Amino acid sequence: MKDNKTITGARAGAIYLLDQVLGEQHRLMSELQGFGALDGLDPADRARANRLALDTLRGLERADRMLAKYLRKPPPLTVKNALRVGTVELCAGEAAHGVVNAMVGLVGADRATAGLKGLVNAVLRKIAAEGPEAWNALRVPRLPDWLRGPLIDAWGTPAVNAMEAAHFAGAPLDLTLKPAATVEIPGAELLPTGSLRLAQPGQITALPGYDSGDWWVQDAAAALPARILDAQPGERVLDLCAAPGGKTMQLAAAGAEVTALDLSDQRLKRLQANLVRTGLSAQVVVGDALEHQGQYDAVLLDAPCSATGTIRRHPDLPHARVGDEIGGLIELQSQMLAHAWTLVRPGGRLVYCTCSLIPDEGEVQVEEALAAYPDMRADRAALGLPGVHPQWLTEEGGLRLRPDYWPERGGMDGFYIACLRKSG
Repeated sequence: MKDNKTITGARAGAIYLLDQVLGEQHRLMSELQGFGALDGLDPADRARANRLALDTLRGLERADRMLAKYLRKPPPLTVKNALRVGTVELCAGEAAHGVVNAMVGLVGADRATAGLKGLVNAVLRKIAAEGPEAWNALRVPRLPDWLRGPLIDAWGTPAVNAMEAAHFAGAPLDLTLKPAATVEIPGAELLPTGSLRLAQPGQITALPGYDSGDWWVQDAAAALPARILDAQPGERVLDLCAAPGGKTMQLAAAGAEVTALDLSDQRLKRLQANLVRTGLSAQVVVGDALEHQGQYDAVLLDAPCSATGTIRRHPDLPHARVGDEIGGLIELQSQMLAHAWTLVRPGGRLVYCTCSLIPDEGEVQVEEALAAYPDMRADRAALGLPGVHPQWLTEEGGLRLRPDYWPERGGMDGFYIACLRKSG
């Protein structure tokens, strides 16, 4: 069992993460690992801090609705985030004594907030008295207006309600297996598309097959672009915007001669570490996708996007963003798609994909490209993989995946994928 000091450290880490995401900085959690209150935590406690912060962000609307009854005016952000974390823990069934004492202690440890210890104690004890019943009576938390409105315009209110339910439920862990790898993991489910899904994975590095490099973590939806590309042994394949490397490893495992390009040297270090662990090889290049030159049998472009399809996995995203960057991303995607097309040899193919729920970053991009390039056609047959439902196919010839698909299995990330063939 964890001692109280360790548990308190994880809670302090969670509050720090929420301060950064919800404060003026509006930073993403992925940018914060190893800093602030997370610095010095061992991996298990850092993971606990992240889980607490993610659970709180998923349930933020519910937590705020419960707290609003007992707060006459908003307290300082750090105090409010302590109350939010405490509320989420209490409504998940954690023992009231431990949660209340920990939050009172954390607030009291800072001179700037020590005067609010009594408030924290009183409010959390009232929350504890209400318990999970009051929590469960509240509606499923909604997306912020900047995103909810456009998604309703695109997919309709019932679909967005279902997406929000998927976001609130969180995400299981999906693994992509190397070809011919046999891995026995208790409780794992083999999905129709070939990924292995774990509802309660525990410590990832302790799972069978990790040390031997038999698999890597990759959402089932994110595994489909490389499967649709269908790289063949000996083909020259370019993976643009490749880090952290899930698709690169899929292409390399198929026997292709893979060039993995990314603008970020730091992110490519993670890709290289993944290649070493899995025993796979690729030429790793630091570079700008808009400047790269060459001719390839196949190109995979996972373009920079709003990442709105990954919210069930990254609930910090809608709080750390306000949507003002999407216009620039759409223009960048168009430029990247145009340049990537010049890298495809005659008779070759390009898979374009984004982990976005916004049609302007997916369906519209491909529709406009098909109109602009006479030598481009959408290869609908390439999308007919096992597990792909015909209703997921789109009018212009792409594949639309959403978080509310597979609700009985735990959902999937939102993705758009199209396979584009160049006439030869």
